[in-house]
Amino acid sequence: MLNKNIILLILVSIFIIGCRTAPVMTITDAPINTESGKAPSLSAVTHDIVQAGIALGWQMEKVQPGHIIGTLNLRKHMVQVDINYSQSKYSIFYKDSHEMRYDGTNIHANYNSWVQNLDKKISAYAYGNN
Repeated sequence: MLNKNIILLILVSIFIIGCRTAPVMTITDAPINTESGKAPSLSAVTHDIVQAGIALGWQMEKVQPGHIIGTLNLRKHMVQVDINYSQSKYSIFYKDSHEMRYDGTNIHANYNSWVQNLDKKISAYAYGNN
């Protein structure tokens, strides 16, 4: 009986840990630093953001110059972000999600990891470290 209770406690703990939520992460005005130090063209920034997203499995839709919608589908989860950018900076904002426990303020913690990874990859591409 004691072993069954311990196993049940472990399973419940794993479930609770796996379903944790956190405040929705927003990346605001992250600088676009280039290796040369010169401001890239807007089309070069667009290219780098799209390629960074694709490298991580995101679908990247160019809406208009300075605006891309990124969509990531993993297992049963879907997240969408708005990426607004210029020649010198970019921002990543929550747009939509499915199966991510979004409540208007908090979301499944994996969302923040995925956005952090996208942010790092965009920075790497902008700096030429792709």
